[in-house]
Amino acid sequence: MTTYRIAPSILSADFARLGEEVRNVVAAGADIIHFDVMDNHYVPNLTIGPLVCQAIRPHVDVPIDVHLMVKPVDRIIPDFAKAGANIITFHPEASEHIDRTLQLIRDHGCKAGLVFNPGTPMHYLEHVMDKIDMILIMSVNPGFGGQSFIPEALKKIAIARRMIDESGRDIMLEVDGGIKAENIAAAAAAGADTFVAGSAIFGKPDYKAVIDAMREQLETVANSVGK
Repeated sequence: MTTYRIAPSILSADFARLGEEVRNVVAAGADIIHFDVMDNHYVPNLTIGPLVCQAIRPHVDVPIDVHLMVKPVDRIIPDFAKAGANIITFHPEASEHIDRTLQLIRDHGCKAGLVFNPGTPMHYLEHVMDKIDMILIMSVNPGFGGQSFIPEALKKIAIARRMIDESGRDIMLEVDGGIKAENIAAAAAAGADTFVAGSAIFGKPDYKAVIDAMREQLETVANSVGK
């Protein structure tokens, strides 16, 4: 039985009351808090750092999933681990030594993962699957919230799912970008089990209603494949 996880992205939350926002979205049924870090260098936007992660950590018991869109990446990993991150993912293009960066994350007590942009090839995974706890497929180009889902990402999700199954390892397969109740089933059918949603959740007045609608769609996928 596949375990599906909903991971609201606080990039779309109200930053003036962030503690309240993360508490509310967890109460509404979120499994993970997704934390987008952008540096205005690797991506054309600037967001939040370790101090914000440290500030929200006491407000929630669920894992904090930190997606680093920064280059270079190694310097800031220990800061996020210390701030309370549970999962840290990064882009292979942002590291000179991918194996070393994955090991650095694990050495600091966090789960480690790689992130693949729409145009990034999957071959980076071939020799590091033993250090991977999460694969994140971007279904938009990184840098801004509120973008539309790129359907080609479904093919990449399917490739990642096959690689995970062949590895025999327990690796989460996350998708991020334009996810909403209307397309979450397609992403799940392709093989994703963890779903990042920002504006689709935080842009609505009733977080629970949105998350419940997403879970209903995921349940139809689970039932259709007899899981």
